Amino acid sequence: MINVPEWVRFIAQDSDGSWWGYSVEPLENHRGWYENELGRNVKLIKTAPVEQWRKCLFSYNSK
Repeated sequence: MINVPEWVRFIAQDSDGSWWGYSVEPLENHRGWYENELGRNVKLIKTAPVEQWRKCLFSYNSK
């Protein structure tokens, strides 16, 4: 089970397989995602990386 904070609204995987939760929609860089200075982020888990990590950005609602 993964503990996802209530404030997380987006979940994304970086190129190294790390999954992060974001309070606002993250921006993409050359190796992953980053918060846009207005929000928070938290590392959730690390899994095997996938080649198509850029397609691994999902909106999330904890309810």
